[in-house]
Order: sequence, then C-alpha cells, then structure tokens
Amino acid sequence: MTVTLFPIRLLIAAFMMLLAWPFAFLASVGRTEISVEPQCLWRRLVDIILKIIMRVMWFAGGFHWITVKGQRALPAEAPILTLAPHSSYFDAIPVTMTMASIVMKAESKDIPLWGTLIKYIRPVFVSRSDQDSRKKTVEEIRRRAHSGGEWPQIMIFPEGTCTNRSCLITFKPGAFIPAVPVQPVVIRYPNLLVRLFKGIFCDTFLPIYTPSEEEKKNPTLFAINVRRVMAKALGVPITDYSFEDCQLAMAEGQLRLPVDTCLLEFAKLIRRLGLKPQNTEKVLQEYGNRARKLEGQKLGLDDFAQFLDVPVSDMLRDMFALFDEHEDNCMDIREYVIALSVVCRPAKTLETMKLAFKMFEAEEDGAITEMELAVILKTALGVSHLSVSRLFTAIDSEDTGKITFDKFRYFVEQHPDFAEEYLHTENIGLHSSPRQGHQIKASLSCLNPHDTATSKTANGICPDFSPKDHDGTIYGLLKKHN
Repeated sequence: MTVTLFPIRLLIAAFMMLLAWPFAFLASVGRTEISVEPQCLWRRLVDIILKIIMRVMWFAGGFHWITVKGQRALPAEAPILTLAPHSSYFDAIPVTMTMASIVMKAESKDIPLWGTLIKYIRPVFVSRSDQDSRKKTVEEIRRRAHSGGEWPQIMIFPEGTCTNRSCLITFKPGAFIPAVPVQPVVIRYPNLLVRLFKGIFCDTFLPIYTPSEEEKKNPTLFAINVRRVMAKALGVPITDYSFEDCQLAMAEGQLRLPVDTCLLEFAKLIRRLGLKPQNTEKVLQEYGNRARKLEGQKLGLDDFAQFLDVPVSDMLRDMFALFDEHEDNCMDIREYVIALSVVCRPAKTLETMKLAFKMFEAEEDGAITEMELAVILKTALGVSHLSVSRLFTAIDSEDTGKITFDKFRYFVEQHPDFAEEYLHTENIGLHSSPRQGHQIKASLSCLNPHDTATSKTANGICPDFSPKDHDGTIYGLLKKHN
C-alpha cells in the first residue's frame, strides 16, 4: 500500500496540519510567557476545533480507535500529568487530545508551521545553550503547578526516554519536585500487530496521587511510589535502569560495555550519592593527580570516604565493594577514577585511557605492564576477569614488556575496532550472545531482547537488579529512537 493508501493518508495528515495552523496562530496572538489569558468562549471554541482536526490527522495516520478510560482531573486538582511508558512518537496522541502543556526544547518554537502549533499549547521551553536551563525549567514547572489551576496542566513523560514497554524504568524527579498532586496516565497499544500497524491506542487516567509529607520532601520517593502505582495498573515490572544507563550502554566509543558490566550499578550509585561532577574534566584530572601520588596504595572504606569527601554510608559501602576485588577490605582508588571517567564521558575512550596511563605509568619511562593494562581495561569494561595478552603483544611489537600511551593511541588509530579484534575473541564471555554486538551496532532505532542471559559477578560484587521477566540486560529493556 506504499504507492496507493500511504500517499492518501500522508496528504490528509499534512492538510490537517495546515488547517490547524491559522486556528493556532489566531489563539496565540497577544500571549505572553509569564501570564495566562482568560479562557473566553472563542478560545474554547478554537480549542475544540483543534482537537477535532488533530483527531482526523491521527485517523488518517492509522489510529482508527482511540480509547480513553478514567476521568481526567482538573488543573486545580492535579496540575501535572505523568505518562508512561514512553515508547514512540505516537505517544503525542494524549497531548493533542488534551492540549496540555509539555516540556520541549526552545528551538522547536522557531520551526515554521510546527512552531506555531507548539506555542499554542504553552509548553515549558528548555534551552540547550543556557547552562541554567534545567534549573529554570524546574522553577517554571513549580510556578505553574502552584498557580491554583490558572495554567493548563503540564504533561510529562518521567522516564525521559523511549523503552520497549516491557517495564517501567526509573522516573526522573522533575515532575515530582513541585510536590503537588499528580495524575498518572498509562499508555497502551493493545493491537497485537503493533509493530506493523499501530491502529489501536488506549490511555487510562488513574486516580489522582496526592503526595504525603515525606514524599513532598523527597521527590525521588514520590517518583518511586507513583511509578509503582502505574506499573501495577499496566501489569509490568519495574527496573532501576534509567535514561543515563541507556546513554552509557549505547555510547559510541571504542570500548563497548559488555552485557554483564558492573558499571551500570556503579553509575546508579554515583547518581544516588551525588558524586557525578559538574566540571567533569577538572575533577577527573584532580582525582587522577591525587591517585597517582598514592602509587597504588590500597585504601580502606574510611580512606575512600575521605578521598571523596563524603560520609560513610550503606551506599558508599556498596560502591566500595564493587572495587574490593579480593574481599580484603581494600581497593585501588585508580580503578574508581577510571570507572568514573567511563560513566561521565562514555564515548571518550582515549581520554579515559590517557588518564589511566597517567595514573599507572612508571616515572622513569612512562610505560605500563601487561598486568596493569589488564586492570585498566577490565575496570573500564566493568568485568571481573579479562585477558589482554593478544592485545598487549600486538601493541608491544618490540617485545619490551611495556607499552606507553603514545604506542597505545597509535595502535588504536590503526585498529579502531581493536576491542572486537583482540578482546572479544580472547574473552568469549564478554558478550552474552553472538547476535548482541551486531544488533547494537546495526540497529539503534529498535533494540530487541537478546537470546541469553548472564549473571556474572564483576569486580567484588555486582548484584543482579534486573527484573526476572527479562534477559537481565539493559539492551533488552531500552531502545533508542533516532
């Protein structure tokens, strides 16, 4: 039907977009970003007309049946709507049905035609060029949420990324910082042939969730409890994977993280402890210099806490255990710095390796041994065992027993796929299945669950915090949309 039905559908959908533009433009005249105009009769009429136009557009796009269950709350009752799971661009259907405000990048308002339609729903704009944009966005959401229903409701997808709907990943706290009642909305695509034809859409307005005093003081707890309610309504499990984990797992660097990497658990602890630095480069260089001066001296838990300037806590103990490889209550702080570098800049493999060489290299010749290279790479990959003999031999062509960073960098420039050629072939368990590397590399737009599961233990401990219903990998839970 590509040459028969599709052109007709596309033409109707485009015409509906063009038809909506003058109404949206008319209703947007005279608006300001700091106040909201009264909803007079003609503005309400425009709102109804636009909803009808958008419904025809979705019908032309193949969504013939849209089912809404439950009752939508008034803006004064629940200023924020939280939607999940977020899996597709088609999740914009609830936005056009409710004309609720959303959070969007500021550049969107300058797009011809589309920008006018966007501005009509009074979105909260986020500017990528403004370093304080995130703070300003949270403040604007809070201001609107506490307006007593004067502003339209704000619709937020708290997952922050697209998933395959098999579970609910960690909710970002932005929707819950205002500490106001929210109305959870769950999205379903009941059509069994959803991958081929998304002809049925269903969303359900759940009862209003009013936060307790404890939840008002703790947005993370508020988000966790709302997610639990939504997961129960959907009948799906929850997982501690987050948007940041997806970024880390999908990073385009020379070193691809294996399925059983412990760095996802490490990244989660970094976020919870608030240890992710604002000025990444400066902090990593400072940590690297301090670690180099220790010359491989092992640290205990108290020394580790002192190095990071944080108090000893259960979460810090968990992080310490990740690097306590021999379970002797000691760790090498250089491994922490390497892991932090990977988490903070996953696509900059050479920068991480340069930092690692600086911490491990001997003063007399600026070189490292095969054993030290193994420690560096297994830490960067977050695995417990790694053989680097073939790689080290290939780099050390003169058979000196040592390599410098310059030699390593030259080798990587000549062999950009060195990990696949030398590490994955020598370490059979580095991936869970032969299909994985190909799938991740070839199809970022839709990652499917893989064939087998792994539950290996990385440096020290690496608990399995994945739902048992899945294959135990973030690759099976998350998918990235181009």
